[in-house]
Amino acid sequence: MILQAKGLSKRYGELRAVDGLTFSLERGERFGLLGPNGAGKTTTISMLVGALKPTSGSVLLDGKPLGGETDPARRKIGYVPQELGLHLDLSALDNLKFFGALYGLHGALLDKRTDAALDLVGLRERQKNRVSEFSGGMKRRLNLAAALLHEPELLILDEPTVGVDPQSRNAIFENLETLMSQGTALLYTTHYMEEVERLCENIAIMDHGKLVAQGSLSQLKETLTSSAAHLRVTLEPGQTLDDATREALGFPIEITDGGFVATLTHTHEDTEKLLAVLRERGLTACALATDEPDLEDVFLHLTGKSLRDE
Repeated sequence: MILQAKGLSKRYGELRAVDGLTFSLERGERFGLLGPNGAGKTTTISMLVGALKPTSGSVLLDGKPLGGETDPARRKIGYVPQELGLHLDLSALDNLKFFGALYGLHGALLDKRTDAALDLVGLRERQKNRVSEFSGGMKRRLNLAAALLHEPELLILDEPTVGVDPQSRNAIFENLETLMSQGTALLYTTHYMEEVERLCENIAIMDHGKLVAQGSLSQLKETLTSSAAHLRVTLEPGQTLDDATREALGFPIEITDGGFVATLTHTHEDTEKLLAVLRERGLTACALATDEPDLEDVFLHLTGKSLRDE
């Protein structure tokens, strides 16, 4: 086991930013940490990397308690923060050499590691350019490269794709998938559900500083307490639902191009009723499809739909 959080808490006066988190990562595991604004994700990450001291609880890295910023065990962690940690007036290469020196790398080994990192993130040809000339996506990729120089066993990323273009996001995903295939463990936080679905095998959702659910995507889908299903109905061309038909159906209805989506509580019985009502009204269902719940449905179910401020 590479990382454990045991009863991890952080208080600021009466505010409990993080409240008793307990979870763990196995070696090579891909772990997604989700939560709305103000849920405590970034505070949690800061404690996991040793940059913030917990009020109570502990972080174990490779089975041993993690100390503060001077703990040499932190070298097992590669951290990509939400805010870019780059020197804009330096070239990409000089940035990597600077960060490599902080990790104690020098000489031929440092050269080898910087070359490998630049190749991985596709910036070898731009290594001598100043970072201030880079696009947002290129800066994000360089930020990732800096966290990989010391070949960490665990890579922690906090919102690594904020503000980048689709091509750069895909490049970052491919970089991460390459690293994971080599056995690097990943802890990934984001607001983009599709990123977690693509990258992570285990997912935790936190809200108001607490862990509210954890498991695989299929396991989390089972936490949806409602048995409602969304049935997507395609009607024959030119046919539409009038108000009387909608009232006769008696289900929540959302009109779509070419048909409608009905929210059914008892899927089998309600589907039979729906088809019968359509026949009575002279309407024909050309196609039926049930929308499966996704990670966003689970997330909103557990954390609510109201807007949050930080």
